[in-house]
Amino acid sequence: MPWVPHARLGTVTTQDFLSSIDGELVALRRDLHQIPEVGLDLPQTQARILEALDGLPLEITLGRTCSSVVGVLRGGKQSDGDREVVLLRGDMDALPVEELTGLDYASTNGNMHACGHDLHMSLLVGAARALCEVRDELDGDVIFMFQPGEEGVDGCRHMLEEGLLDIAGVRPTAAYAIHVWSALDPLGMVSTKPGPIMASSDVAHVRVVGHGGHGSAPHLAKDPVPALAEMVTATHSLVTRGFSVFDPVVVTVGLLQAGTIANVIPEDGYFEATLRTFSDDAHTKLLTELPRMVDGIAAAHGVTAHYDLRKQYPVTINNAEHADLVAATATELFGEDRHSRWESPLAGAEDFSRILEEVPGCFIGLSACPPDLDPKTAPYNHSAYARFDDSVVADGALLLAELARKQLT
Repeated sequence: MPWVPHARLGTVTTQDFLSSIDGELVALRRDLHQIPEVGLDLPQTQARILEALDGLPLEITLGRTCSSVVGVLRGGKQSDGDREVVLLRGDMDALPVEELTGLDYASTNGNMHACGHDLHMSLLVGAARALCEVRDELDGDVIFMFQPGEEGVDGCRHMLEEGLLDIAGVRPTAAYAIHVWSALDPLGMVSTKPGPIMASSDVAHVRVVGHGGHGSAPHLAKDPVPALAEMVTATHSLVTRGFSVFDPVVVTVGLLQAGTIANVIPEDGYFEATLRTFSDDAHTKLLTELPRMVDGIAAAHGVTAHYDLRKQYPVTINNAEHADLVAATATELFGEDRHSRWESPLAGAEDFSRILEEVPGCFIGLSACPPDLDPKTAPYNHSAYARFDDSVVADGALLLAELARKQLT
């Protein structure tokens, strides 16, 4: 069925338009919530997004190495100069979490949209529909990026390698993404911050190899367990004594394994640690100092350490000008009491950081904490009990649409 615009929309009528389709967007969100898929291959999710975009005047491209969906909207105005392009991102994947919310639309397939990506997709569909209504007013183009694999498998990198930033013919001049929270701030609060807003993330895998033996004769063995224990505790000293408190570093050992029984000295042991930093300098230093510390402790114990670093996501850094634009736009649309300028970043990580390394833009927080919960104590993102109020979908769509419209008119 051919797409027909409702009217020539400005800011106020764009808000009215999104209010008129709010029920459809919420229904889409709840449909997506019931079919969560994990990783890069999301066939059901991709099909539902394509259905939601069907009939819109978008140039659709599907991913070759993942289940991404990219829509390009061509603005109707002819620009005399270089044509500008705005990129809007919504991530698609879920988590391998058994949902315990008790919602009547809860997932039953063993996975869960515990990080709110079902809302991200729905509000991006809303932004696409709203911007299609004003396409004749736009003297540039919009890329709608529906991305799988944000949760630890670097879906953004896959899309960049497939040519995402060149898909409109001109590279984007601005990029925005909204992420919802199930806690932290009161419902509907938009949060921004210039500079670092999310940490880098890497994982260190360390195997310590010694020589096993009888627990009664440790002098005849090379025990890896004391070396492992010292390495774990030394990470705390490394952070507090090796790095400035004003440029934070987080090292957390989440996995520690060694041995099978009390009276056997094992041949080896193993630990995994997540590494998070907020600056390139701290990141580079940590990736140098942690292996040096591990090797030194291993040598002191007469054992061998095998260190494997798996890099994940860089620091997510907001452009100051675009963070200010988000703040001004959110205040204009929703009022001063709906915007919060964060003092500190979060130690979580995001692969939208890869976009912001290439394109100036802003990563935006939006609280979807249910009004019956205290945002200070509500179950947070990734919890099996996390609940997200879908009343923020239309507002998130409006904010993204208005940010794009301001850039392109």
